[in-house]
This record gives sequence, structure tokens and C-alpha cells, in this order.
Amino acid sequence: GCGICSKLNRNSSCRKALLSTSIYTALYIFCSLFSAVTVFLNLLVIISISHFKQLHTPTNLLILSLAVSDLLVGAIVIPVTTVAILESCWGFGEYFCAFHFYMAFLCTSLSLGNLVLISIDRYVAVCDPLLYHSKITITRIMCCISITWCCCIIYQAVVIKICINVQVPSMCLKEYSCGILFLTYFFFFYKNYKRH
Repeated sequence: GCGICSKLNRNSSCRKALLSTSIYTALYIFCSLFSAVTVFLNLLVIISISHFKQLHTPTNLLILSLAVSDLLVGAIVIPVTTVAILESCWGFGEYFCAFHFYMAFLCTSLSLGNLVLISIDRYVAVCDPLLYHSKITITRIMCCISITWCCCIIYQAVVIKICINVQVPSMCLKEYSCGILFLTYFFFFYKNYKRH
């Protein structure tokens, strides 16, 4: 495998933290607030669309799917990635390391898939508005969402199976975690920009 969670020298000690206590605390507070706001806002979208029947439209179902993937990012990916970056050692075990990467890659691919579906939906609505309701139905949208989720889940499981070599890591490769956190923030702000 690629050895993302590869075995490290068990005799090697964890690196000493380079951040001061104030910066360390500030980063934890910022990431915790960012995670909480992400969960709250996406949960609000999920409850609103699920509760009100008048909001059960094809476009809103796509937004609902996107909100679910973003909720997973806020509830799982951001907190775990924050710990992986700020802490000197990875203390959650090798399997949770693999699960962490799986969820990060899964949520990223789900966000991209949902954005593609939303783009197609808006393209049809703008370019062919008279036939939009006959082409884009709730049943078709639900099928597309289900296929997207199933493909992402299976594909990322295969990727993790091939690329992750689970052998008692003392660090869950911080350079990868930094990249995941950067991508998470990028997609979050990009999607909010596109919505406005």
C-alpha cells in the first residue's frame, strides 16, 4: 500500500509541540467554533427541508444531500483533523486513523458530486425551463443522489483499502491532515460563495 498510516519507529519519541499555549488554545477554540457553526447551519438546512413539504423540490433535495455531507465534515472531519494537526502524537489508534482519512476523502468526493448535480440541475433550469419539470423529477434526483453516494462510498473504501497500511502509527501523517483541513475550508467557503 501507499503507507499513509504506515508503521513508525516505536522507539522514537513524539515531536515537541512548537506552538505556544496561547496560540494552541486559540487554534482549538477557532476550529471548535468553526466545527460547531458548520454542524448547526447544515443541521438547520436538513431539518428545514425535511420538515416542510413545500420545500421538497429536486433542487432542494440536492441541497439536502450537500448539507448532509457538510454535516459529516463539521461533526467528524474538522474535529479529528484539528487534533491530528495540533497534537504531538496520534492517540486514537491505527483503525481510527484509516477511518479519519476515509471520511475526509468521502466527504470531499460527496461534496464534488453534489456540486456537479446542482450545476446540471441549474443548467437545465436556465437553458430549458419549459421542459425542466419533465426532465428533472424528484424520483430521478433521488436516484442520482443515491448513485452518487453509493459510488463515493464504494470508491473511497477501495482507495483506502489499497493506500492505507494500518500498522500502529504514532502520527496520522500531519502533512495529509493539513491538506485535508485546507481542502475542507476551501470547499466550505467556495460553496457558500456559489450559493450567494
